[in-house]
Amino acid sequence: MEAKASVQMIRIAPRKVRLVLDLVRGKDYKEAEAILKNVNRGAAKEVLKVINSCKANAEHNFNMDVEKLYVKEIYANEGITMKRMQPHAKGQGFAILKRTSSIYCVLGERE
Repeated sequence: MEAKASVQMIRIAPRKVRLVLDLVRGKDYKEAEAILKNVNRGAAKEVLKVINSCKANAEHNFNMDVEKLYVKEIYANEGITMKRMQPHAKGQGFAILKRTSSIYCVLGERE
């Protein structure tokens, strides 16, 4: 039995989000929550929201035991890229790429 949750269009680059996800992959829910509350990264807040949403899905929809939950699978994919222009000399313009992420989480129950 497993519960899933996801979030799209997070305005943080996927490369930065993956650094936080590597810290919690495979950990128990309580341990992952403690790590995310204490890590000094901007993406930690968004990852914590996704994990809490997944825990709520597990508890409410599947009647899973919260004490046995662990992060079975968690990954971030690249979302859409917003393209902006930065004006430069001689009428030129340089592209600014504002990247977004999609975060997917799966919580499982340990035996």
